[in-house]
Amino acid sequence: MGENFNMVAKTLFGFEDLLANELTQLGAMHVKTGVRNVAFVGDKGFMYKCNLALRTAVKILKPIHSFNVSSEQDLYNKIYAMDWTPYLKATGSLAIDATIHSDLFTHSLYIAQKTKDAIVDKFRDTDGQRPNVDLKFPDVKINVHIDRRKCTISLDSSGDSLHKRGYKTATNIAPINEVLAAGLIMLSGWDGQSDFMDPMCGSGTMLIEAAMIACNIPPNLMRKEFAFERWQDWDVELFEKIEESLLGKTRDFHYKITGYDKAPSAVSKAIENVKNAQLEDFIDVKHEDFFKTQKGGDNKLHMVFNPPYGERLNIDMEEFYAHIGDTLKQNYPGTDAWFITSNLDALKHVGLRPSRKIHLFNAKLEARLVKYVMYEGSKKGKYMDKD
Repeated sequence: MGENFNMVAKTLFGFEDLLANELTQLGAMHVKTGVRNVAFVGDKGFMYKCNLALRTAVKILKPIHSFNVSSEQDLYNKIYAMDWTPYLKATGSLAIDATIHSDLFTHSLYIAQKTKDAIVDKFRDTDGQRPNVDLKFPDVKINVHIDRRKCTISLDSSGDSLHKRGYKTATNIAPINEVLAAGLIMLSGWDGQSDFMDPMCGSGTMLIEAAMIACNIPPNLMRKEFAFERWQDWDVELFEKIEESLLGKTRDFHYKITGYDKAPSAVSKAIENVKNAQLEDFIDVKHEDFFKTQKGGDNKLHMVFNPPYGERLNIDMEEFYAHIGDTLKQNYPGTDAWFITSNLDALKHVGLRPSRKIHLFNAKLEARLVKYVMYEGSKKGKYMDKD
């Protein structure tokens, strides 16, 4: 077994408990939730595993040093004083990003610049040459986090955000982030034990994430690269062993996953992305207008979707949301319907009472994930879900 160390997994607001639960199930130790992040302990193989298998993580950071800072010069001095040779060669390359919650420091780009100066100056002074900055494919990506006076320096083991799963080559005009999609599906309680539908599927993200959850497929198997593959201690054999053991835990799925979209361009993009994800056996995408469809058969249906918000699409939102409510009520008995929206006014026009409302963000927009339960049978009272 390798040596254990502290790590931090970053996530989206509202997904902290989901991520903590994922980490616990994977075998993390000392799991502790924060705001938009979860701290935990594991070894190198576990870090590889987290990057491959976590659905709701955006990044996995490995903190290597923390200290208090009183000024920009103080920051420079303390970073200069660190020994960077275990992580970086003088001939290597680096990239730095900074996040700041402090009244003392206000400019994250300036903090990133100061950090870079300290590291390259140190190498120049000790080795006579300095690492280059490479924003695209650095050997080491460094994260600087300042909270009031406390500064934490971490190595970013993921590189690009983990929502970039690698299966999406085609997106429509308002694609949903893959981590957000996975989190919504997990919050909805989807367990792969019923049919699943996204009636406004866009480029297919929700369908693909639902299939991966149902089959227990690690979400990031298709990724081209993780940042840790450029680290000095990169262990390809260990990585392949972890990958193999995760693949051994996939499971069969015996229901249908269906996506509708009324835009032919979205349908063809969704089909292409499903194919990239190698999930054509599980997912069926059709060119349909949801408002003209009805549920086939008596099986229970689990529905999760992301209707247009009116942010980028020009439609009458009140009428549109009233349509959603009518279609669910009249045509989709025996359905648990969940959707996310940041148009909180339009929600009032659905005409059904939600049984759950969960407060989230979609990018910078405040949003609600709402659940409507459509019962079998047609007594009017049954449609009103009890609070």
